[in-house]
Amino acid sequence: MKKDLAILVIHGIGRQEPDFAAELIQNVNAQVDALGSDPDRMAWQSIYWDDILSPAQDAYLQAAFGTNDLSAKRMRSFLLSALGDAASYRQLPSAGHRGGEENITYRRVHVRVREAIGRLYHEQLASRAVPLVGLAHSFGGHILSNYIWDTQKRPDGRLSPFERMNWLTGLITFGCNIPLFTFACREVVPIQFPPPRLPVRLRPLARWLNYLDPDDLLAWPLKPINGAYASVVERDEHINVGGLVAGSTPVSHLAYWQDDRFARQIADYLKKILKAS
Repeated sequence: MKKDLAILVIHGIGRQEPDFAAELIQNVNAQVDALGSDPDRMAWQSIYWDDILSPAQDAYLQAAFGTNDLSAKRMRSFLLSALGDAASYRQLPSAGHRGGEENITYRRVHVRVREAIGRLYHEQLASRAVPLVGLAHSFGGHILSNYIWDTQKRPDGRLSPFERMNWLTGLITFGCNIPLFTFACREVVPIQFPPPRLPVRLRPLARWLNYLDPDDLLAWPLKPINGAYASVVERDEHINVGGLVAGSTPVSHLAYWQDDRFARQIADYLKKILKAS
């Protein structure tokens, strides 16, 4: 079936498997179907990058736990992943979402993003441009924002307009911690959203929606960063994920993937794009 909507999903911190988005995709497809639209019209593509950073982190944890009697091993592992991912990926000098000297890990992660978008465009869409929505969890929001910034400031003429993110109609961040990477910046400037080259017919559908659970200590609102972010982010939406137990703890940071209510929020937006298509 011809696809009328493309969706990219990128994970954030924490150990991940290549099928990290499977449950979210299944839930959103079910919700789209329940809302009266055909989920087969949507092409999904995951962006998996954890295996770039996890080997060094896992080796250190094994050595540290093997030679030291440390408490809270699960929480320590989670925090090491969170801090280690940010430190390894960090663009130097730290510039939020502006260009700077790129380290090797930064480039390797962005290659993964570019390859995923290429597979989506050439294989699933048969090189046909359609509205694109990005779903970015946690640190993945920072990665995707940086990637979009780079494509806007240094576009690669070898890539199609779709692969240069010109068709980015929607951006849904959840559990996002972009604000944490802005404090060392002399000037904090967000991506251009909607993209300047987004087709005119898609502009009324363009939304940057940021979802956060108030109990998620790694999730932050984006509009308070500054006036520029306030103008490109439509809203910071509070949502409770994770059920009665996990939902009231920091563990909620990982609960968006399985939450049916969050899937419904995504499906509501995707349905609007499908209807317009």
